[in-house]
Amino acid sequence: MNGFIEPIVGRYVHVENDGEINRIYFEENGTGIPLVCLHTAGSDNRQWRHLLNDAEFTKHFRIIAFDLPWHGKSNPPDSRYASEYRLTTASYTAIIRAFCRALALEKPVVMGCSIGGRIVLNLAIDHASEFRALIGLEAADFQQPWYDTTWLNRPDVHGGEVCAALVSGLIAPQSPEASRNETLWAYKQGGPGIFKGDLYFYRVDGDLRGRVGRIDVRACPLYLLTGEYDFSCTVEDTMRTAASIPGATAIAMEQLGHFPMSENPAQFRRYIAPVLDDIRDREKV
Repeated sequence: MNGFIEPIVGRYVHVENDGEINRIYFEENGTGIPLVCLHTAGSDNRQWRHLLNDAEFTKHFRIIAFDLPWHGKSNPPDSRYASEYRLTTASYTAIIRAFCRALALEKPVVMGCSIGGRIVLNLAIDHASEFRALIGLEAADFQQPWYDTTWLNRPDVHGGEVCAALVSGLIAPQSPEASRNETLWAYKQGGPGIFKGDLYFYRVDGDLRGRVGRIDVRACPLYLLTGEYDFSCTVEDTMRTAASIPGATAIAMEQLGHFPMSENPAQFRRYIAPVLDDIRDREKV
């Protein structure tokens, strides 16, 4: 509709982490239970705009989606511009916790997709008491790499187009064309070497095999949802992981791939709505 202004508000928060201030961009909408959303590797918080604009969800949740440092509108820390970017389990965990502290969020829910889903598992292992619930989309303790990262930061290759091409097959064939294009557009705009640096966490440093059995869902409920067309984190990967976590909720999502919240928001809503309702119901007990 011409002239329609979305209710999403975008701002910057200064977050101290590892002895340095990070100027982090985030968007939010709604009131109620804080729900922090983590984007996929090489992308940014635009993936969550449909959730942020959902009038029913924002009646009960303060939905917050932020760009990791080096991604989207969050620049690298001032001292790091000349450094190679590499995301690690420790650095990823630290920036999420620092962001939540900077906004003074009281026991937020955290939902992450892909690398965000993997780090949700680490939050459940080491920091469950800080969160109300954790939701991992396309999440597993480990996935065997199927890609060659040497192509992702070369002077003779358009990095953004290669990144988009690499992930394009992970989108379910039922996804609307406009949503598919929007999902890939963010990949075409990523900074040099950022997708490759995120995948360092995903394929090397973030191997959680042998650790997820420590997760206690009585301390913090855990929900794992994976699209049936995701061949990066398969449904089998997620179900294998969930089998090691007594009490974890694991759901296979039909007609969805690796980017459910952006590639087909209406279909994703059918799966995430009951999860958010369950989290609200737990508050009433």
